[in-house]
Amino acid sequence: MSQDYLVASAVLTNDAGMHARPSVKLTQLARSFTANIEVATDSAGPWVDAKSPVKLMRFRAPQGATLWLRAAGEDAQRALDEVLALVAANFGEGAHG
Repeated sequence: MSQDYLVASAVLTNDAGMHARPSVKLTQLARSFTANIEVATDSAGPWVDAKSPVKLMRFRAPQGATLWLRAAGEDAQRALDEVLALVAANFGEGAHG
């Protein structure tokens, strides 16, 4: 049975892109939702489980890359909103001001 995914995208603006610390933060956030959450660097995939730290560590999206997100499940919209907010906040890194 296929799931209906909500899809969104965001540009990685933090200096190092998707490295270890952002991967851990994304995994921790993703695991707080029941929704299935996946990420990719292309809208066609391949998609990686955002709840898997090992898979996200191998993801390696550089600064400036578009991070595609998709979620399916009961709290999918809230999950996407919060992950997008995390990306927009540069994963809490290098905040200036």
